[in-house]
Amino acid sequence: MLTLKSELRRELIDNILPYWMQKMPDYENGGFYGRIDGEERVLPFADKGAVLNTRILWTFSAAYRLEKNSEYLKIAERAFDYIQDYFIDKKYGGVFWELNYKGEPVSRRKQMYAQGFALYGFSEFYRATGRPEALEAAKHIFYLIEEHAYDSRYGGYVEALDENWQVIDDMRLSAREDNAPKTMNTHLHILEPYTNLLRVWKDPVLIEAQTRLIHVFCNHIVNPRTKHLRLFFDWEWNSQNNDISYGHDIEASWLLYEAAEVLGDTGLIEKVKKLSGEIINASYEGLQPDGSMIYEITHNGHIDTDRHWWVQAETIAGSYHAWLRSGDKKYLEVAEKCWKYVKQYLSDKINGEWFWSVHADGTQNRKADKAGFWKCPYHNGRMCMEIFSSE
Repeated sequence: MLTLKSELRRELIDNILPYWMQKMPDYENGGFYGRIDGEERVLPFADKGAVLNTRILWTFSAAYRLEKNSEYLKIAERAFDYIQDYFIDKKYGGVFWELNYKGEPVSRRKQMYAQGFALYGFSEFYRATGRPEALEAAKHIFYLIEEHAYDSRYGGYVEALDENWQVIDDMRLSAREDNAPKTMNTHLHILEPYTNLLRVWKDPVLIEAQTRLIHVFCNHIVNPRTKHLRLFFDWEWNSQNNDISYGHDIEASWLLYEAAEVLGDTGLIEKVKKLSGEIINASYEGLQPDGSMIYEITHNGHIDTDRHWWVQAETIAGSYHAWLRSGDKKYLEVAEKCWKYVKQYLSDKINGEWFWSVHADGTQNRKADKAGFWKCPYHNGRMCMEIFSSE
């Protein structure tokens, strides 16, 4: 265990964070570059996404809180200032979805996934620095989500709205997603920042919202028969397909328990503890003999066997947390075996960071981004911090 913690701390400090500190700051146009491709080429004119920037803010804020390295604080402050200056909609509030390389809005839509990550980043920046404007920014996003995105009739949150917080026809998070008014993914990443905000702001409205959200997972999102997460829903929570996303299963297994634990409701903690165990056990259907986790199975039977960077990170983090909850060493063994796989195949010891994915034959996917709209330091960075900082 001490070896695992030590190795993950070194992975964060020596391999993951330096990559973003050295290669991603955009000193000409501000903030960070929008993309580095799989061949390590910086694309200075790539658009800048809200998800990338808010995840950089969270990661370096959390790293500074734990390590007190002033260089991490500089990156966190750079992210915070850029988001405040360019991503925040000064007229209608919230964060824009996408900017061009100069910081001009390309997509003004209010994707709740992005609002959630802005809240997550702001709340962590406050935890790290104590700066009151960061807490106020987090509260502001929280109130906007509750005012505009909460469905008071059927529960949960709408996937996306336009810049003025009105309903739109195409709500998809990305081109590969189903067009659904409610999704598991967005609810998971509203749950997570609400948990973080609760750590610093025990507001009754927030407590009520988080309690409702946990019940949404228990009653609608988790399939009561298979214990996998359902992914896409209509307004009334009817599931739109039977896709299985193993990485989201295992990520939810520990984020859901963390949410209940921070909330502090004893009865809910016990209920969620049992459910979290069932979810992670279901996710292990995707585990491979080499310790890795495959990506997904779609409703039409297609199996994506690529080992994506974030899925491996969540396999390690989720398994470690399952071990902490249960004391069952089988979960710790899964975490250790997956980390061994990552060290051998996924972690780039030459250029830094992790590759996007590894194919089933063990070759790295160098066609996908090394850094970009979705490739961020959040999943693997968070995994490292979750484990080496644990008691």
